[in-house]
Amino acid sequence: MWETLGWALGMVLIFEGLMPLISPGQWRAVFSRLLQFNDGQLRFVGLLSVGSGLLTLLWLA
Repeated sequence: MWETLGWALGMVLIFEGLMPLISPGQWRAVFSRLLQFNDGQLRFVGLLSVGSGLLTLLWLA
């Protein structure tokens, strides 16, 4: 189990690092737009992200 968790964390870090590596200006622009969201909008984005991740895990299982 811990090995799988380590692989998953490593993959997340790789994917999270691709955008600032490939296009730092675009990455900065996305984050500046996110800073303008209110709390409810950010929570909705988080909910969509968690839901998408859960659906992906269910699909793969």
